[in-house]
Parts: sequence; C-alpha cells; structure tokens
Amino acid sequence: MHITPAVAALYISALPKAVHATTSETCCSALGATTLKSQVVYPGSAAYKTSIGSYWAENVQLEPTCILQPRTAQEVSLAVSTLVAADGGACKFAIRGGGHTTWAGANNIVDGVTIDLSLMNTTTYNKNAGTASILPGSRWGGVYETLAKDNVTVPGGRSGVVGVAGFLLGGGNTFHTARVGFGCDNVVNYEVVLADGKIIEANKDSHVDLFKALKGGSSNFGIVTKYDMKIIDGDKLWGGIVTYDNSTTLQHLEAGHKFINNLENDPYASWIGIWGYISVTDQNMIANALEYTSPVAYPAAFDDFITITNTSSSMRIANLWNLTQELGQPAGYRDIFLTASFVNNLDVMKRTIDIHNRMIEKAKLGAKGDDYTMSTMIQPWPKLFTDRSTDLGGNMLGLDRFDENLFQVLFDYSWKDEADDILFNQLANRALEELTTYSKSIGAENEFIYLNYANSNQNPLSTYGPENVEFIRTVAKKYDQTGVFQTQVPGGFKISAVANEQELGEGEGNSRLIFTAAAVYVLALVVAKLSLVSLYHRIMENQEAYNSVIHVTSVAYVDIASPLYLH
Repeated sequence: MHITPAVAALYISALPKAVHATTSETCCSALGATTLKSQVVYPGSAAYKTSIGSYWAENVQLEPTCILQPRTAQEVSLAVSTLVAADGGACKFAIRGGGHTTWAGANNIVDGVTIDLSLMNTTTYNKNAGTASILPGSRWGGVYETLAKDNVTVPGGRSGVVGVAGFLLGGGNTFHTARVGFGCDNVVNYEVVLADGKIIEANKDSHVDLFKALKGGSSNFGIVTKYDMKIIDGDKLWGGIVTYDNSTTLQHLEAGHKFINNLENDPYASWIGIWGYISVTDQNMIANALEYTSPVAYPAAFDDFITITNTSSSMRIANLWNLTQELGQPAGYRDIFLTASFVNNLDVMKRTIDIHNRMIEKAKLGAKGDDYTMSTMIQPWPKLFTDRSTDLGGNMLGLDRFDENLFQVLFDYSWKDEADDILFNQLANRALEELTTYSKSIGAENEFIYLNYANSNQNPLSTYGPENVEFIRTVAKKYDQTGVFQTQVPGGFKISAVANEQELGEGEGNSRLIFTAAAVYVLALVVAKLSLVSLYHRIMENQEAYNSVIHVTSVAYVDIASPLYLH
C-alpha cells in the first residue's frame, strides 16, 4: 500500500473529526441562499428519507447534513460553484448517481452535502446521430426500457438496478464487451461540470485529453451530467439463468476455462459463473448467466455448459431490459464487494470455489443473523476485450499491457443483520487474501483491479499502469487546478491516493504512519470503553478517515474480534 505524504497528512488530520462538530450547516445555508433553495432537503423531510432509502446497500445509507437534488447541468454548476466558494472552501460534498456502490462514503457523506443526481434520469434516443443521451442519475433498467421502444440498446450494465454514472466512469463490463468494447469505449461525448462551475463537452474533437481520461478514470475531474453513447441496433438477446447442483462444479470450471480461451471465436457470447449460498434455504448452488447478444437459441459457444444437467432454466429470447431485471439482486441488505483478476488458470478457479465453500462454513459458525447470501462470481476478461477497446481509441484501464487471457473473481456477500458487519467484511478480505496468495505461488496473479467491484481498502487506479496513472493525474490537475475533487469531495477512488514514481520508495514508511495514527485513534476509543462494534460504527461515520481506518480494521483488529464472531 503506497500512500503519499499529502494523503497521510489528510488522513491523520481527519481522525479527530469523528468526535467534533462540523460547519457543514454553513454549506447547506449557502445553497439555500441561491435559486436552488427549494431543492435542498433536510433530515426529517420525505424527500430526504426517499433519497437515503434509495441507495442499494443499506450499509451505505449515510445521513448527510443536507441533500441537494438538481435537475439540470446548470443547477449542478451553480451547486459546485457555491460549495467551492462557501466557508473558505471547507465544504465537503459527495456525488451520488445511481447509488449502487457498496462501500460507505463512496457516494454519500455524513458531515457534508450530498449532490443527489437521481432526478436527472432521462434517456433520449437521437436517431439521426445514432446515439442515446443518458443523464447521470439513470439506472440501466430505465435506459433499456426507454430504448426498447425503438428496438435499439446500448452496451451498459448487466443488472437493471446498476447506476449509469459510476458504471461508465469505472469502465463498464457488459454483455457486449467482446463485440464492441467496454461501456466507456462507447461513450462519444461527455457533458462535464468542472470545479469552477464551467460546463464543457469532452469528445474526440474537444477536450480530447479529458475525453480519454473519463474512460475509466472515475470521478477525479468533475461531475459528468450527460453521457452520449453509441447505439446498438436490435435489443433482442437469447439468455437467462440456468441453475445446477453444486456437485457439477468441476464441469463448470472446465467449461468456463475453455470458454474464456475461445471467446474470440464467437464474441456474441457472454458467461457469468455464480457460486451462491443462501442461508434461509441452506442451499449452496451454481448459476450460470448465459447471454447471447443476438436472438439465436443454443449457440455452439455454450455447448459445454448446456450439456451439464441443470436444475432449472429461464433461457429465452428477450430484450435487454427483461434480462437485466432477472439479474438484479434485491435491495435492503448490507453488502461488500471485493475483487481481483487472475491469469486464466484452471487451478486458480478450483481454489476460488474451495475458498468459497470454506468461507460459507465459517459464516455458519459465526453469523448472528439468519439471512445472508454469499456469492462468488467468475467472469471472463480475455485479451479480446482489450483489442476491442484499442480499436475504439483506448481507455484508462491499462489492460493492453497484458498478453494473457484473464478472469475476474468477485466475492459478493450480503447480509441483513448489522451485527454481522465485521464478520462478513472479515470473511471477504480473508477469501481474497487467500486466493491472491495462492495465485502468486503458482505464477497466475494479475495486478488489475476492476474499479466498479473494488472495496474501499483496494486501490484500483494504481493498477492501471504507470503511464495511465500519470495521464489521469495530469488531466485531473489541468481541469481541477485547486484539487476540489481530490479534497472537497472525499468519496470515491482518488488519483491523489496513488503514489507517483518519486514517492514509491516512501510508501512503506507512510503506511506505517497511517497505521500508527489509526492505532492511536483505536486505542483512544477503547480506553473510552467503546465496544468493537461501537468502534466500527464510529469509523463508518468518519468519512475522511474511512478509507485508511477500515483497512486497519480488516487487517489488524479484525483478528482480535474473531473469538467474538467465529465461535
């Protein structure tokens, strides 16, 4: 973990704020003094409660001092200008699009203002241009439903509840990636509000550097208020969910390993392998999400999966809206995502599912609640994806530096009982650590971390390769010269948290500095006779310190808690 001195200082200075009042009321008052007054909502109001409740994961439903709900890019511009100028530049604010991120503080805040873009949620089909204009508060289900009226679609999220903005800014893996590249590769124009309130367009002819940086560079540059995406004619696919008994695991892994290596032979095919345990039924099963991006039933690309005896199947010809409703996970749970990428190696796949099964047994022993789901997903990331991106001008993910076919693992744990927060965070981190250690031991590791699946204690931007990291850093400084989106907007993955070439050698010492500061903070709370659970919630409330301290909790004191949660 490499942390710059500036970031270390920021984190350390943030720690005491967990026990001191803030001046965020001043920031809300500043917004209320503008023409945005009627769109600023406060705790206790129906609009405030609706906004908080619409976040997908319950553990991210933080309560800001106030929420602003703009409807236009001009209103977003006014909001940013106001917050940057108010209180001497001390206003902290968060940006919320679809609200699907699973770690607290990514798109919400406690002591500050949340700019909730969810009312900016329309999609417009531009037939003559062959594009769709999509506003940032949209979710993919609504996008697909609108475009289906004209029998067209765009390459977007594979679950209807996923938000448009975060998905596209993080890259965006789609059912169509093997054909047309990632979602971000299909954005032809961004409308962006900069830190000074200026509204600009970024495309292949204007602000070309920003246009490229936004393709995977996340929220380091400004607030995107519109995405223009290339249309795909025809929105019908053959797809669905097929379930199997867990005893067929080896057959699936062998089929998946082969599928990844042969996807270039039929790029219309898409596979997600899901190993899932549901506590309420005590069922550990396999589910394949098979999608063919043309209305052709039983294509040869899926032969190795189709020959495996299943327990149920929903395969049919349907539009993208219909299929992505099926893949949506239910809201109302607490959740964690942790992810990593690996060389397409069958032994690593086998170890992935072995770890999955062992974590289930640990959860059975330690969970206080009786309603939880533990999913482990394997997804292809072959070199073909990168080739498609390169053909379209490239992006920031840096996958072009790898020659091997890869696959991605996502540990996705969701649970109802807040008392199990530490347990499931611990289990997910242990699962990833074990798998990563094993992959390194056999030379099958890969450094890339997919930002859209990353947890707060991961640093996906640092895995984009030195050249792309420095490009993002340069573009961020150019368009946000005062660092508003690095400091006043604490949520999300920051390029300022990635060490540059000169600071790499200082990383170990700075990590120790952060650990020491966090340890002092932890000790102070323990002396104050706070329980471990209270400590966890205090950390959750401390937004600016969250990224560093939660890493301490998962690595350091979580083992202290093991006797409490694993017996």
